Order: sequence, then structure tokens, then C-alpha cells
Amino acid sequence: MTESERSAAIRDERMRLAGVVLAGGEARRMGGVDKPMLRVGGVPLLHRVVAALRTADPVIVVGPPRAGLTGVRWTREDPAGTGPVAALAAALTVLDTPEWADVELVALLAADLAGVTGDTVARLASALRGVEGADGALLVDEGGRRQWLLGVWRKHALATAVPTDPRGASLRGTLGTLSIVEVSALAGEARDVDTPEDLRP
Repeated sequence: MTESERSAAIRDERMRLAGVVLAGGEARRMGGVDKPMLRVGGVPLLHRVVAALRTADPVIVVGPPRAGLTGVRWTREDPAGTGPVAALAAALTVLDTPEWADVELVALLAADLAGVTGDTVARLASALRGVEGADGALLVDEGGRRQWLLGVWRKHALATAVPTDPRGASLRGTLGTLSIVEVSALAGEARDVDTPEDLRP
């Protein structure tokens, strides 16, 4: 490795990472409960996801504030309930300040992920850094499906992709045209909670 390559690698490792957790939604399949606060293994799902973002600063949670979480910033899409792209746009607005100008990478996660860990986020970030010109890295589950709310993205790519009016826009349609690195999930890593049965260990 040349000196310039070593310098680039060091710079990449120091890229500032922000975390965005989408914690809105109505959980219709769960009877309208506050799904992010349901417990798996005794720990609320939202707390698990925030813990996976231990290297991120800031961590922005898009949804109604919940008690018991410290060190996160809360925001909402406007109006509330207008979808994941609107929620992402709200988080990007928080990041669009001088305080967070040096954030280069954004981990975008759902609040109902039961299998995500800090190592998951680190692997995604490393995969993105390793491919020049890539806009994002997404986890791909055992069935080969891209997990649109389990990835790490370059902030400028997200800001460019989000439409001026994000209300009701599809996350897959919005981000699917970007250059994406796929990262295969480890066993159980892509697990989320959509039904009461998913809460079982």
C-alpha cells in the first residue's frame, strides 16, 4: 500500500457516521401497539437499534419521543405518518446544520430490527468505504432481499435522492437508483418484528 493509499484508508475510517432510526408507523399488523417499545429478550426494540449505533453521532430518532432513551435527537416528518422517505427527509434536515456539516455517512435503520448489532453497522460502513463511487451499502437477507431500512449511506447521496416533496414516496423507489453495495446478512441479522410471533426468541 502506498503512502497516499494509507492516508486515504485512515481518512475513510474516520468518516463521521450519523444514525437515523425510523420509529413512526402504525403497526397495523400488531394491533396498533407502539411496536418500537415491544421487548425482545427483555429489551425494547428501539433500545436495541439505538445501541447498535454506538459509534454514531448524532443518533436521530424520527417518531414520537419515548421515555428512557438518552443521547438521541427526536424529530418528526411533517405531517406525521407520511412515510419513510418523509421521515428520512426530516432527519436530513436535522443534519443540515453547521454542527453536523462533517457527517459523511448515515446509518438508516428501522426501529423494529431484532437482530441488528453494532457489528452489523460496522460491516456495512466498511463495505461502503471499500467501494469507490458507491452511494450505500445494504444488508441482504437469506432470501436475497435488500433490506432498505438496514443500510449505511453517503449523506450527500441521500440528500440528492430525496425528492422535494417526499410525502408518500417509496423508499425503494427513492434509493433504488443509487449505486449500492450488497452485504450478506449473518444468521438472524436481518430479523425484524412484523407480527406477534416475531417477538419470540
